[in-house]
Amino acid sequence: MKKITKQTYLDWYKDMLFWRKFEDKLASVYIQQKVRGFLHLYNGQEAILAGALHAMDLSKDKMITAYRNHVQPIGMGEDPKKVMAELYGKATGTSKGMGGSMHIFSKEFGFYGGHGIVGGQIPLGAGIAFGDKYKGSDAVTLTCFGDGAARQGSLHEAFNMAMLWKLPVIFIVENNGYAMGTSVERTANHTDIWKLGLGYEMPCGPVDAMNPIKVAEAVDEAIQRARRGDGPTFLEMKTYRYRGHSMSDAQHYRTKDEVEEYKKIDPITQILDIIKEKEYATAEEIAAIDKEVKDKVKECEQFAEDSPYPETQQMFDMVYEQEDYPFIK
Repeated sequence: MKKITKQTYLDWYKDMLFWRKFEDKLASVYIQQKVRGFLHLYNGQEAILAGALHAMDLSKDKMITAYRNHVQPIGMGEDPKKVMAELYGKATGTSKGMGGSMHIFSKEFGFYGGHGIVGGQIPLGAGIAFGDKYKGSDAVTLTCFGDGAARQGSLHEAFNMAMLWKLPVIFIVENNGYAMGTSVERTANHTDIWKLGLGYEMPCGPVDAMNPIKVAEAVDEAIQRARRGDGPTFLEMKTYRYRGHSMSDAQHYRTKDEVEEYKKIDPITQILDIIKEKEYATAEEIAAIDKEVKDKVKECEQFAEDSPYPETQQMFDMVYEQEDYPFIK
């Protein structure tokens, strides 16, 4: 695995803080109805993305996930201003304002969505990996989904096929404990989701996903296995979200004390503590990073605010039309 250096910690701190503040701003403008529809935030889960990106080769590896999908494309290289604009439904967005919060997409940077159908991305991720193997590439696809999606039948079909064909895919369940609002304990007679991989003899295991170092190590091992041609891995990222399932979630299923307890192991705070302990940055340098993040979020907001809405004609231009269709005169 690439060495975790002083610069790695500083980059992790800046990136995770930016993702957190970016989504905090989204929550704010959502209340103002500038962002419409549903809004599912990643607050608390940032270590998964930070650690995974450290292990990935962004020149070829890919990622696909569910609708908690705003910061992943940013981490992979997409312009955050375009992501913010997409959430605003503006023409300058990643999908020209046609996808919105739940369907962020960036083929240019290897991010294949943003999928609103629970578990729908699991077989798609296996399919992307099949395509890479078919073409002789050693690229690896990270297929992420929530603990609720782990109960979908599509998972078992994808697991079986991925093992049968030794596909270069890493299945990652981001277990934040509650799916939409029901605890893991109430959805199955077992709480160790990673053990689902045992039925297919798939390498699998749990990961402390509040710590990007642990995530990076686990994902790196899985990527190396896939690149060797040894097939998929299933990782259960044990994490926690500080906000509700979506902005409309009243969170009656958990206490405020529980949330505060998990904030004591906030991945951003953990990394900041290491930076301070090892004296990787002075108080002034940390303050400068904080200001840079704040200014960058403001820039994204201003870009989205100033961007135009798409013209009505765009809806028709983006629908497939076959001019010589023989069955309609």
